[in-house]
Amino acid sequence: MQYELLVGLRFTRAERRNHFISFISLSSMLGIALGVAALIVVLSVMNGFQKEVRTRILGVASHVQITGADNRLADWQATAAEAVADPRVEAAAPFVNAQGMLTFDSGVRGAIVRGILPRLEENVADIGTHMIAGKLDALAPGEFNIVLGSELARALGAAPGDKITLIAPQGLVTPAGILPRLKQFTVAGVFEVGMFEYDSGLALINIEDAQKLYSMGSLVSGVRLKLRDLFRSREVARDLTARLRGDVYISDWTRSHANFFRAVQIEKTMMFIILLLIVAVAAFNIVSTLVMAVTDKQPDIAILRTLGASPGGIMKIFIVQGAIIGVIGTLIGVVGGIALALNVDVVVPFLERLLHVQFLSREVYYITELPSDLQRSDVTTITLVSLALSFLATIYPSWRASRVNPAEALRYE
Repeated sequence: MQYELLVGLRFTRAERRNHFISFISLSSMLGIALGVAALIVVLSVMNGFQKEVRTRILGVASHVQITGADNRLADWQATAAEAVADPRVEAAAPFVNAQGMLTFDSGVRGAIVRGILPRLEENVADIGTHMIAGKLDALAPGEFNIVLGSELARALGAAPGDKITLIAPQGLVTPAGILPRLKQFTVAGVFEVGMFEYDSGLALINIEDAQKLYSMGSLVSGVRLKLRDLFRSREVARDLTARLRGDVYISDWTRSHANFFRAVQIEKTMMFIILLLIVAVAAFNIVSTLVMAVTDKQPDIAILRTLGASPGGIMKIFIVQGAIIGVIGTLIGVVGGIALALNVDVVVPFLERLLHVQFLSREVYYITELPSDLQRSDVTTITLVSLALSFLATIYPSWRASRVNPAEALRYE
């Protein structure tokens, strides 16, 4: 073992003369551990929240969407076949997208009406797995059945089996004037995906019924695609734009929900910077610890110099002392942060029961439980940054130690 490492390990334990330095060292170590653990837990929870919301959004929205000019696309089969020919595309389904007004008893609600083919829609969306009443297969052509979001059904006061009226904005021209197009639908099911935007404003009907109601003939609004890797959606959309012929518009989920995911990413970045300040403050407490240690150990430094230790060797001794504080604090924080991040689903309910509070209200947030998604890249980044800050904090005090004059240090000893 090199003498710098051996002496640095001994200096870490302040013996006899100044136990206050040991207290400051311990405080710095615990501060680094707390900051690192907090960073890991917070970033894991934000990753989990982002993943959970993305899953719920993409359970209804599509990875990539191809729409025709003026919301009308002819020969959707050819478009879908050409899109599915791309090995990155897993499935395709046509849709009709329109607006309408739903009425039941005294309740009136506006909604997005989506015409779908149930057998194909299940390949690109997860609505079928979120049905709380009825089945998506009940949307048979010609039967004029409708499936409502849970909040929309609750607002209308409608339940499966009830007859509701759908009013289309396109009117009928008659001698008496323009009359709205009305059609009575039977509620065949209710879904709940956990996103208020969809649960309160989306109604599903069969695509043929939608074509009749909105006078679209054999046209559809577009084709929805599901990809094997959703994170390649922008790349796939760009390639399809170059390949597909005709007047079509192609968008992916990163564009259609860009503001939301951009906001989440900005929040995650800002939380990382803010919590990193905790680690920085604790790391730079190492500066004060080492400055006091250098003052306390000046006679020892002078003796080492007289025994032949070089200024660089003295500097290494105090770098070792500060690095040990940073490494141990970082390791404690990493272990504690990982353990807590992996058990958030147990810790948070325990705190809610203990404090008699609810951290996430269903009426305000999309989710009621804190999800956690621990990512190796986050843990690695936090660990490296913490170690780097700890190392930087040791440089100035170590340099001062290397400048101690042995004669001056031993004058009054």
